Amino acid sequence: MRTYVFDDSMKGAILSMFNKSVDDEGYIIENDTQERVISPSGNAVLVADFAGFAPGSEIVLTNDLPTLLQYANEEGL
Repeated sequence: MRTYVFDDSMKGAILSMFNKSVDDEGYIIENDTQERVISPSGNAVLVADFAGFAPGSEIVLTNDLPTLLQYANEEGL
């Protein structure tokens, strides 16, 4: 599995590759439906909190510690 690290300047390009963008309030949205993307914890995701996608999916990871710990535990990291 490859891991890519990016800074804030790349967030828009990465989201675009997954057919997503950012609304006027700073939330990540699906380009097709304009609906806000929901994190595994059930919350709409601000682009400021975007940490990437779970490998092989479009599950959005956020940069808060509980989400990252949950992901690491599920992946056995």
